[in-house]
Amino acid sequence: MSKLTTFILGIFAGLIIGGGLIFYFIFGVPTSLPPGTLISPPDASGNPPGTASISLNQQFFDTVLTTIFNDMNAPSFPLAQNPYDLNETLTQIHFQNSSCDGKVVLLPSGSSVKTSVRLENGKISAPLAFRGSYSLLGFCYQFTGWANANLKLRFDETQQTVFGQIEIESVNLDGIPAMASGVISRYVQSALNSRVNPIVILKTSQIALNVPVAATDGTLSAKVKEVRAEIKENALNLYVIYNFSGTKGRTNSSTL
Repeated sequence: MSKLTTFILGIFAGLIIGGGLIFYFIFGVPTSLPPGTLISPPDASGNPPGTASISLNQQFFDTVLTTIFNDMNAPSFPLAQNPYDLNETLTQIHFQNSSCDGKVVLLPSGSSVKTSVRLENGKISAPLAFRGSYSLLGFCYQFTGWANANLKLRFDETQQTVFGQIEIESVNLDGIPAMASGVISRYVQSALNSRVNPIVILKTSQIALNVPVAATDGTLSAKVKEVRAEIKENALNLYVIYNFSGTKGRTNSSTL
């Protein structure tokens, strides 16, 4: 192989590696697949026998969010995607005594938006108000804004858990120059998508059954095998479908 060919291949490889690193620094690494499978709506023919229902209305979610913001620390997530990111290292050195901490913090309200969970049009949506800071090319940008998110539900039978999977559809920043807004928006979107998920909605193991029945000298068990869901009248209705079984002999549990 000639020196010229080697030189050209070296440049080509450098471009590929360099481009990959730039993509890694800006967009982060791909997140792992979310647990479980997407939850389907109930069949038109109705739910099968052995189904229990749980209803969570709009007021329930409002109360949860109000409690989080009033009684706990506001949820915050680091924007740095890579511990070896040169930009982050420079930020720590240059801004270590300032408020440029490279985080996005969710707010109860801001940018004319209230952080909430909306149950309407058959979907779960969540406008999220936030503030944050990020160092880019030696400048510390303090920003506010809001994100539009959808929430999809998944059920993992192995873990017996209903998860929520947030998908950030858009990020809107207030007063950030166009040169920086695109990069910062991507960081915010990636941070919320990768670091918030998955959200535990319901541990179905808590509503599983393992009950001795004294009259039969046996034990009735019921494990959740499927969960279905629908949004109706400003409420999330979860339909928990059990798989019932019975065994002879009793365990140390409450007795029917």
